[in-house]
Amino acid sequence: RAADEQKANGTAENPGTMADKTPDPYFDLILDEDLANNTWPKVMDEHKKAETQSIMCQCITKELFEEYKDKKSKSGWTIARAINTGVTNPTSFTGCHAGDLDSYYTFKDFFFPVVEKYHVGYNTATDKHVTDMDVNKIETVLDKHAESKIISTRIRCARNLSMFPLNTCGTKETRVAIADLMEEVFKTFPEELQGTFFRHSTMTEDEITFWVEKHFLFRGKDVMQAASGYHADWPYGRGIYVSKTENFMMWLNEGDHLRIISMNQDGDIKTTFDRLGKCAKAVEDGIKKVTGKDDVFARDDVLGMITCCPTNLGTGMRGSVHIVIPKLIAKIGLEGIDAIAREMQCQVRGSSGEHSEVVDRVDISNWRRLGFPEYELVHDMVKCVNKVSQMEDELE
Repeated sequence: RAADEQKANGTAENPGTMADKTPDPYFDLILDEDLANNTWPKVMDEHKKAETQSIMCQCITKELFEEYKDKKSKSGWTIARAINTGVTNPTSFTGCHAGDLDSYYTFKDFFFPVVEKYHVGYNTATDKHVTDMDVNKIETVLDKHAESKIISTRIRCARNLSMFPLNTCGTKETRVAIADLMEEVFKTFPEELQGTFFRHSTMTEDEITFWVEKHFLFRGKDVMQAASGYHADWPYGRGIYVSKTENFMMWLNEGDHLRIISMNQDGDIKTTFDRLGKCAKAVEDGIKKVTGKDDVFARDDVLGMITCCPTNLGTGMRGSVHIVIPKLIAKIGLEGIDAIAREMQCQVRGSSGEHSEVVDRVDISNWRRLGFPEYELVHDMVKCVNKVSQMEDELE
């Protein structure tokens, strides 16, 4: 399949037809006209008057842009590329992305305030990120009434390989190289994690339909992510790895290089979290074995695991459950439930992801990422789920 993808992908000398077709805003990188000319985007003057602004809009100034506009990170990332998402999509919550670890330091006076605005309470000048995936440290008990309402649990973490630029700054060649590398890594997994790797570029229609219906397959087609460069050269280099048991899955080059996902079709949060820790270790050990390198993930003492989006820095972890709470939804709606969750360091979405319709169930997940060990973020989620479930029962 790797050979098939390389053939379809073209070569550096013959990159294919991407340049010949009309850009698709759902997949292709389209720069704001001013940013394309490396000048302050005029639309930002209007964006800054808005009542609600992206974090990027709150942190960037014309003076800061002028100071940084001719600088580049080690992978060639620029301030123009960094802010394009929020400039072209003013409703974006964050509105900016990094191109590599060095981006966060090359444009430090922009990115560090962004980090502190999202990760409230984290001090980039004095704090250090900590990591701890010990399931035995989860002391908060999931109440039985809450567990009975949960229909599925997913906990995932993002990882980026230190020997490649982030996908915002990547190419067809780097994406395919990551997929090829990971195909070798999958062979090193222990028996309980063995499975099948499906590349987006060579999947059959039947395979696509099957995994879409199981909600395992990512499909791209997001204007905000496309504006960062996430979806460039779609579908090359993308893929999913699914274990035989279907309780462990990986997404390759969806946004970050790797999303390691552990899941259960019930409310057994501890088992799901414990499996995630074992899977993350198997992935790291496998990459070390195949590459011969000791430090394979992009990470930093202050920022933790490095990710394209500043919101995922730190643990890069999102733990979520789908919980059935029809009465509470009918009474206060998604926004009302989300307001309660925010006070408990969590967030609530529709059960099919952001902006999805809500009928009888919601997705509850941790909000914090940076400055807290993974097990503590699971505490956040469990406490919130218990509270929401109790509110549902009180309406009976």
